[in-house]
Amino acid sequence: MKFPYEGKTYSIIRYPETSNRSLRAWSAADELMVNYIAEEKLTPTSPVTFNDRFGFLGSLLEKFQPVSVINYCSQQKAIQQNFTANKVSVTGKSFANPLEKLPSTDLGLINVPKSMDLFRLFLYQLSQSLTGNGTVLCGFMTRHFTPQMLKIAEAYFEEVGQSRAVKKARLLILRKPKNFEENNILNEVRLDEHTVLKQYFGVFSANNIDYATQFFIEHLEVKESDQKILDLASGNGVLALAARRQQPASEIHLMDDSWLAVESSKLNLPEENTYFHFNNSMDELEKGSYDLVISNPPFHFEHENNIEVSLTLFEEVAQRLKKGGRFELVANRHLNYKVHLEKLFGRVETVAENEKFVIYRCTKI
Repeated sequence: MKFPYEGKTYSIIRYPETSNRSLRAWSAADELMVNYIAEEKLTPTSPVTFNDRFGFLGSLLEKFQPVSVINYCSQQKAIQQNFTANKVSVTGKSFANPLEKLPSTDLGLINVPKSMDLFRLFLYQLSQSLTGNGTVLCGFMTRHFTPQMLKIAEAYFEEVGQSRAVKKARLLILRKPKNFEENNILNEVRLDEHTVLKQYFGVFSANNIDYATQFFIEHLEVKESDQKILDLASGNGVLALAARRQQPASEIHLMDDSWLAVESSKLNLPEENTYFHFNNSMDELEKGSYDLVISNPPFHFEHENNIEVSLTLFEEVAQRLKKGGRFELVANRHLNYKVHLEKLFGRVETVAENEKFVIYRCTKI
């Protein structure tokens, strides 16, 4: 899709690609942020972008050489792909992770995430690096506004204003960061009476182990022969931990597209015989080598519902399993994954189900 800006036309595409034509690589909120910069004739120094999933902000603001804070491996791949396609020149530091200290800046740009904890983390990072006369622009679609956005913004900034709505999008405009020392960027989630898991702000299911995962753990049976196991879309590592408890000697791999999720799982599992992979693709994992893959695969991506990512992962799982290996997953019943799984695996069984969730066992014949 093409977007003209300051004499150049940019073509920004999604990664991974989607067949859903209603899903764009940017929103009206992104447009509102870059148009505000042009209209106000801002000339920022070392601007920082957050939640720029496909590189729209980074590409259009190329002359300012922004730093993109990356939480998703797929996000970094998308940005790099669009930079190359649009011949965006990059000098110096282009990417940062969500926890590292940021360079001093006079402009921060946030596509407001669905997770308010993640929004809080972004604002804390900017409050520590924004110059005294700097500005933070937070773009969001009006249908996603919650009063909590304002409450969080007011905790970190003295001045909190709003723009007028354009194409059903609006900006929060923040100035004068408060001298605020964040003493906690972790949530604690109780697994059982003996175990509390830690996870960074923005990782899935911040207040409790989600019901689908609880249901899965109740029915999970790891065999002694399952010597190499993968927790796919691993989040805070709770499924890997459940597998480790059943077979302590097994080699456990965890993979997630979220950097914060992978770093969280490192807090909850011992490093011995455990391997962590920050990736949205299984390319780096050996084919035909896994005895068991377990997963509570995502289908929510911010405010979008999209099963295409999960279906691609299912294909990759089939390639990574040994002959006779198993793929066990839990899913919402309405997603009807069984139709897709039966095309990839020799045998697909229903292990357990309730009114909302179903657990499938897929065996590679």
